[in-house]
Amino acid sequence: MSQGYKEEPLAYGDYHGRSSPSNNKTDYQDGQFDAEEGERGLIGDTYRKFRGKYSGQVSGLFDTLHGAVHELGSELQQRLSGRASASSHAHSGPQCDSSMHNPSQNRYGSFGAQRNNNDIKWYVDGCGYMWAVSRALEQARESIWILDWWLSPELYLRRPPAKNEQYRIDRMLQAAAQRGVKVNIIVYKEVTQALTRKYLSPTVPRYLHSLLPRHTDKFSSALTGVGLAATFASLEYLESENQLMKPYVPVCSSHTKHALENLHPNIAVFRHPDHLPDAQTLQSSFLSSLQNLSLSAKTAASLPLDALKAVYGMNEDVILYWAHHEKLCIIDGRTAFMGGLDLCYGRWDLNQHPIADCHPSNLDDTVFPGQEYNNARVLDFQDVSHWQSNQLDRTMNSRMGWSDISVSLRGPVVEDLRAHFVERWNFIYNEKYDVRKDVRYSRLTFNQNEAGTYKPPASPYRQNNHGSGGYFAPPLQSSRGAELEENQSSSRGFGSTDLDEHRHHHHHVEQGIDQMAEAVRGRFSGGVQRIEGNFEHHGRLHGGFQDAGIACQIVRSCSKWSHGVAIEHSIQNAYVDVIQRSQHFVYIENQFFITATGDSQKPVRNKIGAALVDRIVRAARNGEKYKIIVIIPAVPAFAGDLKDDASLGTRAIMEFQYNSINRGGHSIMEMIANEGIDPTQYIRFYNLRNYDRINRSASMRDAEKSSGVAFGAAQQQYNDAIELPADYASRGDDGQNREFTMDRQSYEQYQRGTQGTKERQGLGSGRWDSVSECYMLGGVDIRSVPWENGNVSEMDAFVSEELYVHSKVLIADDRVVICGSANLNDRSQNGDHDSEIAIIIEDPSPVDSYMDGRPWRASKFAATLRRQLFRKHLGLVRAQDMQRPDANFEPIGVPNIYDFGSSEDRVVVDPLSDSFLNLWNSRAHQNTVAFGRAFHPVPHDDVRTWTDYDKFYETFFKKSEKGADGEEVRTVPARYEWGHVVAENFSPGQQGIAELKELLSTIKGTLVEMPLLFLIKEDIAKEGVSLNAFTEEVYT
Repeated sequence: MSQGYKEEPLAYGDYHGRSSPSNNKTDYQDGQFDAEEGERGLIGDTYRKFRGKYSGQVSGLFDTLHGAVHELGSELQQRLSGRASASSHAHSGPQCDSSMHNPSQNRYGSFGAQRNNNDIKWYVDGCGYMWAVSRALEQARESIWILDWWLSPELYLRRPPAKNEQYRIDRMLQAAAQRGVKVNIIVYKEVTQALTRKYLSPTVPRYLHSLLPRHTDKFSSALTGVGLAATFASLEYLESENQLMKPYVPVCSSHTKHALENLHPNIAVFRHPDHLPDAQTLQSSFLSSLQNLSLSAKTAASLPLDALKAVYGMNEDVILYWAHHEKLCIIDGRTAFMGGLDLCYGRWDLNQHPIADCHPSNLDDTVFPGQEYNNARVLDFQDVSHWQSNQLDRTMNSRMGWSDISVSLRGPVVEDLRAHFVERWNFIYNEKYDVRKDVRYSRLTFNQNEAGTYKPPASPYRQNNHGSGGYFAPPLQSSRGAELEENQSSSRGFGSTDLDEHRHHHHHVEQGIDQMAEAVRGRFSGGVQRIEGNFEHHGRLHGGFQDAGIACQIVRSCSKWSHGVAIEHSIQNAYVDVIQRSQHFVYIENQFFITATGDSQKPVRNKIGAALVDRIVRAARNGEKYKIIVIIPAVPAFAGDLKDDASLGTRAIMEFQYNSINRGGHSIMEMIANEGIDPTQYIRFYNLRNYDRINRSASMRDAEKSSGVAFGAAQQQYNDAIELPADYASRGDDGQNREFTMDRQSYEQYQRGTQGTKERQGLGSGRWDSVSECYMLGGVDIRSVPWENGNVSEMDAFVSEELYVHSKVLIADDRVVICGSANLNDRSQNGDHDSEIAIIIEDPSPVDSYMDGRPWRASKFAATLRRQLFRKHLGLVRAQDMQRPDANFEPIGVPNIYDFGSSEDRVVVDPLSDSFLNLWNSRAHQNTVAFGRAFHPVPHDDVRTWTDYDKFYETFFKKSEKGADGEEVRTVPARYEWGHVVAENFSPGQQGIAELKELLSTIKGTLVEMPLLFLIKEDIAKEGVSLNAFTEEVYT
């Protein structure tokens, strides 16, 4: 890609002198960086130390022990996950080789066929999306089905909350239930239980020891047995002292369930999975229950405390078991919402992503009440059942912005989403809730609507020599992984009669499909070839043939533990195939990027990286101009100080990501470079970051002085009032309940005190409670934004944070979109880990466009979504107004609006043009430099060692402890608060503030470079003793 600065060669490995791609050792002269692969944890560390120190003496012993333990861990993982053999491949064909996999003949091995005649629209960020969901919930008449990783009952779908109290989820669901709507919700059940001591010993260690390979020699077997006995003896002691460890995951599915079910009997909430056997699932023995529950990481780690946490299902900041990760909402069986956005805290956001929410002139302007004001880099959600309480000080800390993408849709493809939900509901009901005989719970029935199946028999996305599959017609009799229940007299939700004779929602394909081959051949091939929008599809909808609308296909990741079906990884298959068949460019925006280019990056198994390498190498050899742009978070998994022991999980994920991108010997960039190709000319990686200013100006000082109330005390009473339980008004015979009587004196007194404050150039009217508009289109230049010193100086009021990328989208050639809940990692892509759902969108509506300066007929849906995203990241869209909804706030039925032909649109219309690429890269570089000087954020390219980390970051932001011999240790505050300006980089007084504002004025949008050199001379995970053969897979 074009750029205005020199690329650092270390960014993609010292490949020039490498003799072969398989050589994993890289020796940097200035750091002796050892990139050798090896087992992690206590065994791995010991193995390396002894092998190096006593080479030739006891290396055979440790080789044997190391091999035995590695095989033990691998086999244990397979047995506990209910998987006899692991699928290490991805494919676009109809089915896997293993009998454990989904046998569907549909494209990509999906349970659902590609379906035509759909309508779909996109939402960028949570404000418009959640407004649309609220509109649909208002209009629900029959059923509401929700499948979420986390659902926060107290989440406001419209903001500000003070003006939209009826639009809180719990209140909206209660109102719907009172109208007679049946509400069915499935949420992921986080790990909270503990294993009892009787399970810890001797049952588990004996079972683990039994998994040693038969060929293990007696000495190694005995040594392993002693180690297991010692580990579990320690676990027994720790269990007696800590019978229930506090889980890291901050969600509270129990609160979600009870808060909602207490509102009305028409609301039913399932939590799943049960990670440990309980009285209702324990049928024979602990071991059989363990296997039946299909846990995949219930093992001991290397140190006793970490081992105990692993048994509990978490390890510091990373949950160890697989989760239900879909985000799906279906209204009346007709309108669906899906994508990356959960209906939970932290997801609602505007496209300018304000990270300050301090309103000294009017507390009712608060946008993020209670725990909704969150920055997980500083302090994650705490005890969310007390949603109104927040330990994060909004006068000192910024929130963390949230960038995300979702869609709403209507049409035949919704039938597949309905079937997916019904399958999941009935699977959980049969496994867990049937025995409870609670009248609130019953199986769901499913009535198919006749829907067409669209099969284009020839296109660039059909089989060729670069892939093993293409489009496939659905089978005449397609078996469902889990039967949908028949003959239920008390069905819930839309469609209350039994299934018809087919017992599934796949439909017969009409005869004569081959006759339409010529009509659709090459639909997505050629430079200016027309995309027709009136293909006749060969199925029936409501009894008649229909013209072709938007073609969509549902793909998913699921397996026995999550869905009661054989392993399906059709999302991964789709990613691989669409990348391989892309003609000009691929855009990926995702929360994670962990993938493999082959079989040498264990434990990573998904092969999306291999597809990227293959496509780039083909482009280079064919002399094609081809680009891949990837945007991911700067720091995944939310850790604060990356050097803290609690950040091991995040460091491990970062290491796996860097090994996927540009390190370790088999990364994407290294594999491309091994072919003599400069990878930076074809693929680049970026992050997002933004800034804001907390209004602690004279307006806050004067309001506090006038009212006699501290802002923080008044804010807390506002939170208490705005977050009252949904059934507050109905509690007690007289409508009063002392438990929820709110003390509003401080809030009301503060509000009265603000009446006497001056307008203060907008500082006292709310105009400048956020300055996030300043880096967006049409925003005021930050240099002209006023300030009056109050509680802090203006220098100390500016804050910055990474803009967290949570999207899960791929766009190819402005023609094909994959959007859903699946991250780009093994957990989401492999099928047997987290459960996921996504949609492939191929809109035949043509849009005139360009590709490398040549005319190109793009798809309207893909092109507008891609352009909107690029413009937002570059600051080429106007700041969003939450109180002025437009068409992009509405549910499906009101099309997306987009300003085709505007000057900003023309900037991003051609993703291959040199002018666009120069703007994209120069703006990312310019923003990166400005943020680096002002805020010293990490990761950063100047930080290549932990020593660099100390100098660049911890010197300024790390609290320290000091105390002479015999003196009490005292905590010394950091020189600067997290995310604040490093003031010593600027002149003193007003001159320094002018310099800072001048620097910030160069920031446009939120795009920054990904620091590919960050800690490149270190093992980022530091060979942590709690990251080993048993737990490593969980981080990928």
